[in-house]
Amino acid sequence: MPAPKNLIAYVPKGSRPRSAPFLPMSRKEMDALGWDACDIILVTGDAYIDHPSFGMALVGRLLEAQGFRVGIISQPDWHSAEPFRALGKPRLYFGITAGNMDSMVNRYTSDRKIRSDDAYTPNGEPNKRPDRAATVYAQRAREAYPDTNIVLGSIEASLRRIAHYDYWSDKVRRSVLPDTKADILIYGNAERALLDLTHRLAAGEPIKNIRDLRGTAFMVPAGWKPADDWSEVNSTRIDTPGKIEQHTDPYAMTPAGEENCATGKNPQAEPQAEAQSEAQFRPIKIMTREERQAALKEQRDKSVVRLPSYEQVKDDPVMYAHASRVFHIESNPGNARALVQAHGERDVWLNPPPLPLAMEDMDYVFDMAYARAPHPSYGKAKIPAWDMIRFSVNIMRGCFGGCTFCSITEHEGRIIQSRSEPSILREIENIRDKTKGFTGTISDLGGPTANMYRLACKDKKIEESCKRLSCVYPTICSNLNTDHSKLIQLYRKARAIPGVKKILISSGLRYDLAVRSPEYVKELVTHHVGGLLKIAPEHSEDGPLSKMMKPGMGAYHRFKELFEKYSKEAGKEQYLIPYFIAAHPGTTDEDMLNLALWLKKNDFRLDQVQTFLPTPMALATTMYHTRKNPLHKVTGDSEAVETPRLGKVRKLHKAFLRYHDPENWPILREALQKMGRSDLIGSGDRCLVPRNTAPSTALSAIEKRKESPAPARVAKQFGLPRPRDGAAIARTPAGGRLQRKGAGQATATAATGRSDRSGKPARSGRK
Repeated sequence: MPAPKNLIAYVPKGSRPRSAPFLPMSRKEMDALGWDACDIILVTGDAYIDHPSFGMALVGRLLEAQGFRVGIISQPDWHSAEPFRALGKPRLYFGITAGNMDSMVNRYTSDRKIRSDDAYTPNGEPNKRPDRAATVYAQRAREAYPDTNIVLGSIEASLRRIAHYDYWSDKVRRSVLPDTKADILIYGNAERALLDLTHRLAAGEPIKNIRDLRGTAFMVPAGWKPADDWSEVNSTRIDTPGKIEQHTDPYAMTPAGEENCATGKNPQAEPQAEAQSEAQFRPIKIMTREERQAALKEQRDKSVVRLPSYEQVKDDPVMYAHASRVFHIESNPGNARALVQAHGERDVWLNPPPLPLAMEDMDYVFDMAYARAPHPSYGKAKIPAWDMIRFSVNIMRGCFGGCTFCSITEHEGRIIQSRSEPSILREIENIRDKTKGFTGTISDLGGPTANMYRLACKDKKIEESCKRLSCVYPTICSNLNTDHSKLIQLYRKARAIPGVKKILISSGLRYDLAVRSPEYVKELVTHHVGGLLKIAPEHSEDGPLSKMMKPGMGAYHRFKELFEKYSKEAGKEQYLIPYFIAAHPGTTDEDMLNLALWLKKNDFRLDQVQTFLPTPMALATTMYHTRKNPLHKVTGDSEAVETPRLGKVRKLHKAFLRYHDPENWPILREALQKMGRSDLIGSGDRCLVPRNTAPSTALSAIEKRKESPAPARVAKQFGLPRPRDGAAIARTPAGGRLQRKGAGQATATAATGRSDRSGKPARSGRK
């Protein structure tokens, strides 16, 4: 594949075109800009907010900076093709995305119930996008202009690029490509592939000929290869999924391996012997180590791994788990090979993942002339996602944590891509000077993980050859640089900017990394915690944690000690808010009981909690669907993963996390009796739930005094948004300090933003 091109290199120096106040969403706006047509029209399931945390704004501004005319169709009525004709026919292509979130995660809870609001829609109004929005939008765009190119992108397409388990229909669905009839799909960090594709289309190259871009997927005829010198490797040679039986040749005159009864010889062995004899006289070329490595790399770069077909993985859980394992093994852009998967009579071809963006490319993307506001057509409507991120700054991408329930690595990759310090500081100044309502507080400097900024492998060659799924599990890799000094320096310079009163860190913190740098923990706790800090142990028991690829509670306790020590030194009363997941694969009833006892012992009372939501292509989703563990070799008799799937079991696991809620006491009493733990039912200090007491009179006077204060008062106390109906309140130890939390579960991050478990693009990811 061609060497990656610097993003800035596409535009001659000094020729950057003038930016529009907003990318046009109507013919009237196009007329004001003097446009008769758009080169590219981007269709999105989100409201158009011109800010780099929103994928379509970032992509649109990037293409605009290259001299292309870009229009946006936001949240179109999908019931007909007419809204897709609003800006006319694009000269080059329609760019289709469901938005910053997978549309199914956006619309449904982990219990498959429809959400009451949509954070990416004006006034939080629900039902403004269809289920499987990328597919529906692509079909409507094709209906509007049948001969127009269709390019898929962003999170929904990225996570559905091969056959995948779909939680909402409870079946394996095929790749999104044959359903959308799209010409090409761009996955992961799409900027470089998108610019290359767009410039080649503008030069007149047919889209069907563009098959050499990293980070792209497309449909091809069965058996297609880029060139004659390419070879195909069956995935079972990489990781054999159980015993492979050798099938006999039905046309053989003599069974394989059986000697001829008359001569005592095996006639089939004679040609093999002749071939071996010829091989003995072939000249041997002496090669240096570097030459051998170069030859192996060239051979690898021209090989494709064939995954089991859609038809195979649809019906065979072992083959699905095997395909998932191989897919993740082949995910490091430094050594990943192309993948191919048959879908009927055609193949879905995936080129290797995109190479990470260099720091100067990241700066170029984030330094565009964003309006940093919603499009004026929305008037005074409130867009919850915008309200949550408008005073925050995205400093990096990617995550090497490898948590199996998270889709960040499948989309953004494991290699951290960081912005430069000057670029980040400029954005803070822009927020101060241009964003309405700024009062001096930056709500977050973060990303998928708050403290992975500029962390990387110590050796580039080791990084490019590594196949570990996580750099921090089961232990932190010895080759990982865990120096937090550059992040500490960034915090200090950001705080020193005139007009900035406070900088909070709201993104999820990887506390097992943080304890490697006590200086960082001190800096964080002393200056950047607003009373509450969210971290995510996810569970207390080793069984579930091993399936999540999360560290044990030892790291949590070490971080807690440092947190409390430095809070005390700073003279601040501050609390940790731990996040937990109910019903994750590998979790038993006993595991949840032990977690409930841990919560009680530490005096945590969680209001709303997270129930595992299987998202496409995540490793935990594979465990949920197949009951196999793809973290290890998969065979028919390999490790079976205990998987809470039934609604009653999932409800019980969720109830254990809210053991203090009277509504959960009946189901907990029944479960404890069946588990032989009736000793935990009663009024003693060690008891989890009381005996048969009516919920209305269950709480004693002492318990009532310990109950949480009113949500509105707490929100005011901590400067948090006023909780809406259903907002979660979690009481921490020592005095009822609270925190507002969302009600959903795991969402995947967008190409340029990220989401918390409630589906809102906050810097509150769980690490």
